[in-house]
Amino acid sequence: MPVAAQEAPSASTSAVYACAEISENEARLACYDDAVGRLKSAEEAGEAIVVTRDEVEEVRRESFGFSIPSLPGLASSVFRDEGELKEVTHPVAAVAQTPRGQMYVTLENGQVWQQTDQKQVYYSKRRGVKTVTIKSAAFGSFMMKFDDGLPFRAERVK
Repeated sequence: MPVAAQEAPSASTSAVYACAEISENEARLACYDDAVGRLKSAEEAGEAIVVTRDEVEEVRRESFGFSIPSLPGLASSVFRDEGELKEVTHPVAAVAQTPRGQMYVTLENGQVWQQTDQKQVYYSKRRGVKTVTIKSAAFGSFMMKFDDGLPFRAERVK
């Protein structure tokens, strides 16, 4: 009768942490060697990655305004934080007006936002705009304001 192949234990940090519970030195070292070896192999094969809180926060900031349904859940489950990002402030690279008089804003990080309401936004080309603050609003919409100006509705287009 053939013997069923045993499934290799998964590569995870929990397997490494479990080794700490072993009291006998040689067995604990063997456990660490095995668990770390599996984790390293998985990382080299692209099956596992290590991500820092700063890297997750940067992705959350860069993706603000786009719908990535799994990102807030992943970040909150990994870091047990408050969940979805509600507001960001970014430096502005350029501001233009569309032919309909709406603002078209390019941020230094490459994001592009466009005004979606008909609110008249006062903007001085001479003074320019240093930063914008963008907040989540009702029903998946966003409010943007220049420096300390009045908010207007906007959507991310790039």
